[in-house]
Amino acid sequence: MCGIAGLIHRGKTSDIGAEMTSMLQSLKHRGPDSTGFALYGRPQDAHYVMRFKVAEQEDMRKSLDIHDKVKQRRAIVDQRLDKLGVEMLEQSNATEYAHRYRFAYDGDMRALAEQVEDVDSAEILSIGRALELVKDLGDAASVAARYDLADFTGTHAIGHTRMATESDVDIRSAHPYWAYPFNDVSVVHNGQLTNYWTYRREMERHGHRFISNCDSELIAVYVADRIDRGDDLEEAMRRSVDELDGVFTYLVATSDRLGMAKDVMAAKPMVLYESDDFIGLASEEVAIRSIFPNEIETWDPYEGEVKVWQA
Repeated sequence: MCGIAGLIHRGKTSDIGAEMTSMLQSLKHRGPDSTGFALYGRPQDAHYVMRFKVAEQEDMRKSLDIHDKVKQRRAIVDQRLDKLGVEMLEQSNATEYAHRYRFAYDGDMRALAEQVEDVDSAEILSIGRALELVKDLGDAASVAARYDLADFTGTHAIGHTRMATESDVDIRSAHPYWAYPFNDVSVVHNGQLTNYWTYRREMERHGHRFISNCDSELIAVYVADRIDRGDDLEEAMRRSVDELDGVFTYLVATSDRLGMAKDVMAAKPMVLYESDDFIGLASEEVAIRSIFPNEIETWDPYEGEVKVWQA
């Protein structure tokens, strides 16, 4: 089932953390297991933000020594980043197991990511100049409160409420997905891909890695791979409609754009509202109306339709 939502403001910033929280909370009935946010602030050319975790939420209740292990894992991450010459600008943690680092770095991003994820149980959720990806167990209101997202200001965002059907209830299996190691590319998806393993093996032959067995992660990697080969976002998405089999509706975001794609059968729902300065999309109209008190007109995109908007 699951619920997806996206919003983008043209030419201005807004309180997208609060707006996306409201949209996702209204879709709670579509996915009570976990909630995820991909939030985009104004890109900072000289700085990156990395969101990562060193344990799962449920790990923190399993043993008495897990708290010491979590501290040790973060210390090892810090040591490795220091050896790479990373200039740390800010360090904070939303929870004991989830952290946010802002830093400057002019080296190879893949090497940095591999050094972090080689630490036991460490997993990067996102690295970007604009993107900050937050996901955890619980509904939108509880996750937003835990990670202090109410005051997040930016241009656009996508989000997801998950009902686990084919994989575990954990952070690793939650959406959105970041396309490692590509800066600022994230995806949320409602549906199922039937040629997942065919394309996953192809992407792995190209040197890409996957952190989960969720077919939604493939879309993020596929789109980022096509962009890396020279496609623009819309070209990559149109190609995905032709090459990825199954029933799906997905939203993809980059540092300055938001895109939507539906498969040729259009079996998965999507409702769209568009004005001169704002675009809102969601699995149900109630999500868009949660941030618009006035009467608005919405419509359903057509089968096989791809649309892209600029911030």
